[in-house]
This record gives sequence, C-alpha cells and structure tokens, in this order.
Amino acid sequence: MAEITAKLVNDLRAKTGLPMMECKKMLAQTGGDVDKAIDEFRKKGIKASVLARGATEGRVVGLIASDGKSGAMVEVNCTTDFTAKSEVFARLTATAVKMFLGNPHAELAKDAAISGEVVGVSQATGENVRIGRTAALANAHGVVGLYVYNVTGKIGVLMSLTGSPSEELIKDLGMHITAKDPRPLGLTREAIPAEVIAKEREIALEQAKQTGKPQNIAEKIAEGKMQAFYKDRVLLDQEFIRPDKFQGSVAQYLKANNVTLEQYVRMEVGQ
Repeated sequence: MAEITAKLVNDLRAKTGLPMMECKKMLAQTGGDVDKAIDEFRKKGIKASVLARGATEGRVVGLIASDGKSGAMVEVNCTTDFTAKSEVFARLTATAVKMFLGNPHAELAKDAAISGEVVGVSQATGENVRIGRTAALANAHGVVGLYVYNVTGKIGVLMSLTGSPSEELIKDLGMHITAKDPRPLGLTREAIPAEVIAKEREIALEQAKQTGKPQNIAEKIAEGKMQAFYKDRVLLDQEFIRPDKFQGSVAQYLKANNVTLEQYVRMEVGQ
C-alpha cells in the first residue's frame, strides 16, 4: 500500500476543502491516488467546490533582505478581492514571501508548511487559494530594490541595481516599470527575442513600401519605424515617466544618477 504522506493529504484538502481525516481515509481507500480520491468523493455526492471556483484575484508581495543584496516576490491567488484584503490572507502572503526569500529555489506550492496554510485559508474563506508565481533577484555588488503598487497590491517590481540608488530613485523606477504602457519587452534591445524584432522589421518595411518610395528610401523609413518600436518597447529606451523630475530616457535618467539597472522582474496578478 502506498504511504499516505502529509503532502498527499494536504493536496487533497486543497482540492476539495474537506477535513483532513476524511481526506486521509479516502486516500487510504484509493492507494494514495489523489485523482481517484476526488472521483470517489464525487460519487458520494461531495463536490470539489473549492477548485470549481476561479482564482483570478490576489496579491503580489515582496520582501528585501536586511543587507539589501537580495529580494523576493510571490503571487498568491484567491477568488475574490474581499479575501485578498483579509488578515488571514495577508498572514499567508507574508509567510510565503519570507520563506521564499530565505530559499529562492524552493517550490512553495509543494512545501508542506505553506500548503497547510493555503488549505487553512481556503477552508476559512471557502475560496480557491493557491500560490502563484515567484521571483527572486540577488546582487552581491549592488542592491536589490522593491516597488509594490500599494493602491491595489496587485503589481510588484524587483530591480537589481549597481551604483548608489536612492530610495526615491528605486520608487520612481519601480513606478515607471509598473505604469508604462506599452509595457517593455526587455531591458535592452538585445533582450528582445530576435524573431520579434524580425517580425517588426518586416512589417515596418512592408508599410514603408506601401508609400511607393524606392527600396532604399523605404528601408530608411522602416529603420525609423524600428527606432520608434525600440523607444516604445525597450525599457532603457523609453521616455522616463516623470518628466517633472527628468526629461529623457530611462537610460539617461539612470546615467545621470550614476546607477545601472542590471535586471528587473515585473509581476502582476493574473498576468
């Protein structure tokens, strides 16, 4: 007979919202097969009601290490924004991000302790609660900054920087990455996939040809369109979102402050 581990029990509890002992008993009957256990519950007329509900709401939470050299973000999802605002949900998110900061290689969704807390929140709220995406950055020779859009709590940005960025710069840069539309496809031009650039260049050239210009002129027009594309979709090429503070590109803003953005991660609930 398969061993009925705590993880198996927690997995079944998370998927059904049923009490631990009922889940353990059913797993024993099905040889530890979670899917079969769910089918058996359904045959008895017990609905896996929690999973039937969507989990499109939630929060993105972040945490920076005390030395400022590393940071982590975790997305936790639930069914309604009402639950996302609750204290019990906030405790879960705080526990999850603290654990992930301490071990950025952990699979939080499979961790027994976190799974237990997820089940607890799910049972307390009657909602489908789950751990979503995770992200972590480290910079031994610089700092890692964090920006969370506090109005909704649904967008977070981690930034790895070298130089001596002020808290104000980290906030403004995080605000730019959060709010900029269209959203950047990459930090630099080199970071954008070659196939994306090739497709954009092909479209730009065809549009230029439609003007009836000679090939060499059409190519120059297409190149101008590509420059506009980079200005829209490459983070360092974008116009800084706070012209009241600085007029120029993000790259120029960072250079003026003797700061280099090495890497960033943007995370938004449901995206």
